[in-house]
Amino acid sequence: IEVRRKIRKKVPSWYSVPELAFPSGLSAEQCSSEQTALYKAGILSGLFPGGKARIADLTGGLGVDTWAFAGVGSAVLYNEMDRGLARAAEKNFRALGRENISVVSMELVPENEDVTVKDPGLAGGTGERETVRGSVREILGDFRPDVIFLDPARRGEGGRKVFLPEDCSPDVLQLSGELFRQSRYILLKMSPMADISLLLKRLGTGCREVHILAASGECKEVVILMDRDFCGECIFTVNSGGASLVFPMSGIADAVPEYVRNREEIREGSVLYEPGKALMKAGAFNLLCPLFHIRKLGRFTHYYLCDSAGEVSGRLPEELADNGKFFLVKEVLPLNKRSMREAGRKYGKGEVTARNLKMDSETLRSRLGIAPGGNLHFFGLQCLCGPAPENLLLVTEPLLP
Repeated sequence: IEVRRKIRKKVPSWYSVPELAFPSGLSAEQCSSEQTALYKAGILSGLFPGGKARIADLTGGLGVDTWAFAGVGSAVLYNEMDRGLARAAEKNFRALGRENISVVSMELVPENEDVTVKDPGLAGGTGERETVRGSVREILGDFRPDVIFLDPARRGEGGRKVFLPEDCSPDVLQLSGELFRQSRYILLKMSPMADISLLLKRLGTGCREVHILAASGECKEVVILMDRDFCGECIFTVNSGGASLVFPMSGIADAVPEYVRNREEIREGSVLYEPGKALMKAGAFNLLCPLFHIRKLGRFTHYYLCDSAGEVSGRLPEELADNGKFFLVKEVLPLNKRSMREAGRKYGKGEVTARNLKMDSETLRSRLGIAPGGNLHFFGLQCLCGPAPENLLLVTEPLLP
């Protein structure tokens, strides 16, 4: 019941199929959401239009990504080292009407560690190999993929979280040569906590695209498309479920920010922009200024000032609106004891955010003396709008596009 409750929200298309089996709560907890799985399938659909791609998922898990790939590919190979999970996935794929998926259950190991062990095989009897450990070549057998997908396990000894590709299982760096001998393209799902610049450095020049995916206000996945024949500039895409923001990697380093020049620019009727988690993860803090002609409040205060509401109304850029939030500024106050006390008495309740201050959001709420709720949002921010930084209290309300 608990697993189905998770699936209902995470993979709604699966929840409506009562025949599906879920052998463990952990597999449901760790699987991709339907939203991110379909996004990854869209990446491959863009590479191979017309549903002609042959896709190998070598770390299948519950099979949500495999299911999504089967909707855009001509044939999909699913591999999962946990045989119980593989059996359940095979039955689930049939119940979901995915007839173009073949199932294998083997542990992926480098060629020099290949150990073949005879085993009865899976219950389905649909031609699965009778080995429990094997190299990329052995797992694929006669299957010739256009793309290989991997979602390495990101837990080390003692269950600690790991972020570098060589610390994950399987080790993508160790396997990269074997993988590229079998397929031009590799699609990797990595931890949303990983340092992207370090990932790209480790993975090398074949990194063609980086996709940073967010949902429900949280960064969920970092997906990297590697191309054996690629030697150009890596392209970043940020997506939070709506319009994507796309920019070259060089734009992050080369962009020159524009700052709010003086305190008077921040006034009633101004529009404040708060980037979402995926945009923050991309590190495109300065790039937003030249792309959208918005001004940054400070070097380390990643909030931006837009046009007045009258000028913005009806034309909020989709790429910003879908990857962050806009707020209409109702009042601008100096952040001091008197103004906090007066604002608390005047407004009574609202949401509170403190950024680049010597206090956190809960401390600011306590000093304001306001309760949660209502339609207002109080921002305590440091603004570099003069010769010295100034701490401001902005009283705002959400502005929908």
